[in-house]
Amino acid sequence: MSRLPYVPGFARPSGAAGGTGSPKAAGKALRERAPRAAHAEWAPDAGRPEAVGSVEASNAGRLPELTPIRVGRMAASPFAFLRGSAGLMGYDLVRTAVTGVGAQICGDAHAANFGLYGDARGELVIDVNDFDETLRGPWEWDVKRLAASLVLAGREAGADEDTCGTAARDAVGAYRHTMRLLAKLPAADAWNAIADEELVAHADARALMGTLERVAAKARRNTSARFAAKSTEKSEDGGRRFVAAPPVLRQVPDDEATAVALALGDYRGTLPEELLPLLARYEVQDVAFRVVGTGSVGLRSYVVLLLDHRGKPLVLQVKEARPSALLPYAEKAGFANPEAGHEGRRVVLGQKRMQLVSDVLLGWATVEGRPHQVRQFRNRKGSVDPAALSPGELDDYGRMTGALLARAHAHSADPRLIAAYCGKSAELDEAFATFAVAYADRTEADHAELVAAIRNGRLAAETGV
Repeated sequence: MSRLPYVPGFARPSGAAGGTGSPKAAGKALRERAPRAAHAEWAPDAGRPEAVGSVEASNAGRLPELTPIRVGRMAASPFAFLRGSAGLMGYDLVRTAVTGVGAQICGDAHAANFGLYGDARGELVIDVNDFDETLRGPWEWDVKRLAASLVLAGREAGADEDTCGTAARDAVGAYRHTMRLLAKLPAADAWNAIADEELVAHADARALMGTLERVAAKARRNTSARFAAKSTEKSEDGGRRFVAAPPVLRQVPDDEATAVALALGDYRGTLPEELLPLLARYEVQDVAFRVVGTGSVGLRSYVVLLLDHRGKPLVLQVKEARPSALLPYAEKAGFANPEAGHEGRRVVLGQKRMQLVSDVLLGWATVEGRPHQVRQFRNRKGSVDPAALSPGELDDYGRMTGALLARAHAHSADPRLIAAYCGKSAELDEAFATFAVAYADRTEADHAELVAAIRNGRLAAETGV
């Protein structure tokens, strides 16, 4: 035993009083509390919120003139409905088997929330890339949402049921295999393991190579400069300003633009000090409102145009951050989330905990009393559309995203504990895949209810936006 005292924040010496014992033994013991086969079990209970009512409730606090766009996007397909209904799935997940093992979870880990983006040097990395719902919660909730989304995406693409079920099962298998690999590595090696250049081989996703190369080529062109060139014009004072393109991009009143611009002063205080001289070389030029994402439509979201001394642009996104839709369900499952004080801070810290490399300009701010996250806009982002993949690609994509999710979870949860629970057999894979198919069926029914509500006039919807 060490002659030195226990230092808080570090692991306790093996065998010391107050130690937690073997993570491997603890993980195996969890199978008694939550048998792996039990994850297959789910059925909607009598108190489940009505699908349409859930959409209406989630529209509360959003800009009412934009909610028809959100409804229209959710009505596009069952997969699109799932993308906009993280809260409804949270209600369902807390009623399934819960291991009690916490991690920083995405909270919305559906198959379209993985993708490419640029690092500080402009090189492309691939990872989980949406964190509006992130919080501390059960790791298995992310995996179940991913598996269910793959079934729905496959169905939308026209794949048969065997292909959809296999994609879900293999995504869980890749998660399990990756967690077992990380559990065997030294801690520092596991923290940075599975570099992107090794990811395709690790996940055996070679059929996806052509798609990834096309997405990467497009992502390299997806920059602030390109967006600014298309969306701004010269102003009378020699600078540049945004050109309205309603309903997606619109100008804002001067007082609203001023409030957003002034909030960037507080945002600077959330960045590493060494980056402040970089921002000091840019001048704030203009602010516009821009509609984003399916789940985020109706939230206050701005783009801010900055120009350097040569007139070269940098565009920041300042996006409203609301409490995670999963928060009440995570709390019911026994997980505390003390960082929910400023929701922008929650989103940023959650993203940094999960990603291997994050946007260096991630930060948060408060605009007119509302919390916002701040990040680079069009930072070489690119994503695969899982609903457009061929059957062979869908399975490869499932394995790749399962591996990425395990890598992300292992930053905040001990991979030895999760790996021991998951085990060597495919029992967990089969259980999660069974759940995924059942949940996809329920989501299709929920989507049908939404479409009917639009047809009978209960909900307004705007399509094609």
